[in-house]
Formats: sequence, structure tokens, C-alpha cells
Amino acid sequence: MPEVEAPSFDTDHDSSSINKLNALRAAVLGADDGIVSVASIVLGVAGATNNRGTIFTAGLAGLVAGAMSMAVGEYVSVSSQRDTQRAFIAKEEGHLKKYPDQEFEELQENYQAKGLSEKTANKVARELSQHNVLKAHLEVEMGLVGKNLINPIPNTISSFLSFTIGGLIPLLAIILINQSIHLIATALAVLLALCITGYISASFSGASRVRATMRVVLGGALAMLITFSIGHLFGTAVH
Repeated sequence: MPEVEAPSFDTDHDSSSINKLNALRAAVLGADDGIVSVASIVLGVAGATNNRGTIFTAGLAGLVAGAMSMAVGEYVSVSSQRDTQRAFIAKEEGHLKKYPDQEFEELQENYQAKGLSEKTANKVARELSQHNVLKAHLEVEMGLVGKNLINPIPNTISSFLSFTIGGLIPLLAIILINQSIHLIATALAVLLALCITGYISASFSGASRVRATMRVVLGGALAMLITFSIGHLFGTAVH
């Protein structure tokens, strides 16, 4: 019977890939939120007034506030996840010192649950334990690659920049385009941008590109329609 080799871990490569994927996820979500949020604000205000100064001020305030909110929210969220990972590592280290036999049995059972036979699972668990027992437990129990914790900084920066870039699309469109067509042009620019973010998001997640893109576009269109209607309704009522 051929020797069963224990899985190997490329810690630096895997942790780097995880951080890059998380940053990419934050970038796509941030861009989508920036597009929809700022578009809804400027169109809502444009429904109430034609004053470009007022529209720009409201849009810029929404852009800055939204970008900061996205960055802070992402930092807090990822930092909380990092704290959870750190606590789990400390707990696992304590268990390995106090209950090494029970922890070995748990590791073997985890590999059996993945489909390995008892004999093979025992061999894999034993070889991994001899190599780096903590790393073996972290990988199989929590998907952690060694002690490399998720990093909140790339996600924070990615969210801030992507929200800002996404939000600039409707803001610049409604300010720079001729006032006679700026509402239609802004809506079209936003829908096109949402098509792009929806397609990119689906491509990386492996989901249906058509379904994901339609979902994002319809959601954005509905948000713009509702906010413009509210702005127009209350703007007319106030005047």
C-alpha cells in the first residue's frame, strides 16, 4: 500500500491569498455601495431642486460620510473576526497542553469526517502532529493557516477607496453633464457601473453572472427611483 503523505501547508502563500480575496470582496462591495448610495442622494436632492450647488454639497457629504462609514465598519468587522481567531488559537494551545491525547483523537475524527478511513486518518493526524500539532488543529477546525490572522488594514483601505471611486461616478455625472439631460445620464452611468460591479462580483464568487448583475442593477434602479420620487414629492410640497 502506498505511503500516505500528510498535507503540507504553504503558510505565507495561503494567508496572502486569503487577505487578497478579502480585500477584493471589500472593494467590490464598497464600489457597489458607493455607486448606489451617492446616486440615491444626488437624485433624491435633484428631485427637489435644480440648484447644482445644493446637489453637489449633498452628494459630496454623502460620499465622504459613506466612505468613512464603510472603512470603519470593515475595520471593526474584520478586527472582531481577528479577535475571535486569536482567542481560538489561545484556547487550542491550552487544550493541546492539558489534553494531548483527547486532542489527537479529535484531530483524527475530523479527518475521518472528511472521508478518510480510520487507519489513514490516524496516520495523517500522527504525521501532522509530529510536524506542527497546533497548525494541524487550526487548519482542520477553523480553516486557519498557522497563526496568520486575517488583516483588517487591506480591507479598510479597499473599502474606503472603492466606495469613493464608485460614489464619484454619479456625483460627477450629475454635476458635469448638461442640466437638460443630467438625470437620465446619471441614471444610465450608474446602471452601467452596477453592471460592471455585478459581473465582477459574480465572476469571483462563481455565481451566475446574469442573475447577479440583474439583481444589482434592479436594486440600484429601485433605490434611485424611490429617492428621486421622495425628493420630488417633498420638494414640491415644501415649495
